[in-house]
Amino acid sequence: MIAKDKVVSLTYDLHSSENNDEKVFVESAKVEKPFTFLFGTGSLIPQFEGNLAGKKTGDKFEFDIDAANAYGMIDKQAIVEIPVKAFEVDGEVDKKMMEPGTVLPMSDQEGNRMVGRVLSSDDDNVQMDFNHPLAGKNLHFKGEVLSIRDASAEEIDHGHVHDGTHHH
Repeated sequence: MIAKDKVVSLTYDLHSSENNDEKVFVESAKVEKPFTFLFGTGSLIPQFEGNLAGKKTGDKFEFDIDAANAYGMIDKQAIVEIPVKAFEVDGEVDKKMMEPGTVLPMSDQEGNRMVGRVLSSDDDNVQMDFNHPLAGKNLHFKGEVLSIRDASAEEIDHGHVHDGTHHH
């Protein structure tokens, strides 16, 4: 049964919607490459874990999480104007980098890494959105629990699943 300190593997299809709009496919985890995680570490959306708690291997699930309880609502302060000069490399600006929809890794003045999406640009500024891509969206999950096992002491100590492919 899914509970704290269990390693869970599952499949899912994720769709999102804004308000009452039609659901749009976001991503899926399939049997060949399931989503595997350590339950109860606080690293996932709380309502995601809450909807899975108590499920058993083979159980199917389907649930919605509203935007406010998923990745939050859109924060207008996370949409900012950045001078084009900030995008110069050796005195040149790559205009392709400033096309709407382009996702760019950035750093703030304290060196914190973040990802932003270009909304628009002109000769002087680039408007970027640093909200999570699913901010403001309601989520709909549908899937099946494939397996549940006890986490090892090391996995519990590290707070994540050890599958032999990661390094510390």
